[in-house]
Amino acid sequence: THYLFIVVVAVNSTLLTINAGDYIFYTDWAWTSFTVFSISQTLMLCVGATYYLTFTGVPGTATYYGLIMTVYTWVAKGAWFALGYPYDFIVTPIWLPSAMLLDLAYWATKKNKHSLILFGGVLVGMSLPLFNMVNLITVADPLETAFKYPRPTLPPYMTPIEPQVGKFYNSPVALGAGAGAVLAVTFTALGCKLNTW
Repeated sequence: THYLFIVVVAVNSTLLTINAGDYIFYTDWAWTSFTVFSISQTLMLCVGATYYLTFTGVPGTATYYGLIMTVYTWVAKGAWFALGYPYDFIVTPIWLPSAMLLDLAYWATKKNKHSLILFGGVLVGMSLPLFNMVNLITVADPLETAFKYPRPTLPPYMTPIEPQVGKFYNSPVALGAGAGAVLAVTFTALGCKLNTW
């Protein structure tokens, strides 16, 4: 039952974050979407990977979980490619380095769950937006591509004319990392708690 639960968590994590790399499509609110999606990805990675990690007790399991999510997402993002989007516009969120940091926190503190929650959670929360922004920088000019390939679900009259600037943030990475560092501790604690049912 536990192994089946792990598979279910991994699949659902991927499904819930499948569009989390597509903030480029939301041209008007791209950076706001980036921040929100960063937190949603942090949630799914922390809860699932921590559950899996503390269940097996083997450092490296969180990275394996992140790999499962990544591979599932590669497959799912093939749908964008099938719709005619250029390959360099398909963003797959980067979970692996953050999952590796989670493993590292667990291993370096000799499998101390409290250290995993505090240190691992903060490391994932702070690193994930950074890695995903590096990932985004490698994509072709988002604005130009968004005009060229409008989101299929948007009618033509809703295609953004000019990108708007949000008023409540300056840096999506800083905001995502700041919020993530606080929230990911709670997310990681939840992943540990799932093993005490």
